[in-house]
Amino acid sequence: MSTKIIDAVRRWFIRSERHFSLTKRQQFVGVTILLTVGLLLTQLVTGESRYPLVFLLSVAAAGSSALVFRQEIRGMEWLTILTLPTLFTTAVALFYFLLPVRWLTRLPVALLYGVGMYALLLTENIYTVAADRTIALLRAAHSVGFLLTLLTYFLLVQTVLAFRFIAPVQMILIGIISFFLVLQSVWSMELSETLGRRVWHISIAVTVFLAQLVWVFSFLPTKTTLLALLFTTAFYSSVGASQQYLVEKLYKKTVIEFFAVAAIVFIITLIATSWRGHM
Repeated sequence: MSTKIIDAVRRWFIRSERHFSLTKRQQFVGVTILLTVGLLLTQLVTGESRYPLVFLLSVAAAGSSALVFRQEIRGMEWLTILTLPTLFTTAVALFYFLLPVRWLTRLPVALLYGVGMYALLLTENIYTVAADRTIALLRAAHSVGFLLTLLTYFLLVQTVLAFRFIAPVQMILIGIISFFLVLQSVWSMELSETLGRRVWHISIAVTVFLAQLVWVFSFLPTKTTLLALLFTTAFYSSVGASQQYLVEKLYKKTVIEFFAVAAIVFIITLIATSWRGHM
């Protein structure tokens, strides 16, 4: 039954493309505009309806991205390619609620989301092309993709911490977020249809490390923004080192650079922590 439905949908797409076709960039612009408008609409509903709307917006981001890349992605790419557009949309939409209730503040954020989403779609497009052949833009795509991954991670972690859940809940939620973002970041260095054993092992190991870090620091009287910055820095250092290890370019100098960044933010966090318990 499911096979018949998939075939019917595929035939419908083929017929539609014959009558109405858009270039890839036009599709990216269309998806970006629709999602940005959807983000703005989250401000026009009541508080109780916002979270279901965020869920629908995230599903729309995943669905529209799948529609755009339907001819290129195969196998596990359905997970790795769609992860970042979906979570990036979720992160910005949830963080939107933490901003002051002023359009003067939220309009620039929506504009930045649109720019980021368009850049993200271009990046994922490069990944799908580079999976079949080597292209010169891949290095730039890695940089942009990793930067947007860090931004997504920071916003999601900041949102989770803002709810002030108990330590086990924070660890589980941030652990889930970490796993999916770590997995797609590490996979982007291989760009294969299947996830190799090393990708799985590295992703699980880094996720466990980040979850343990959340568990330890959730008991300290540290400001949520500073904690989110610390966890994001830990993500940057551990995932960045893992990416270089996967492509066999993890040199001593690279390790020192990643460790130095993490150590500096860690020391700042300890100094800025109010050990008397005042948040």
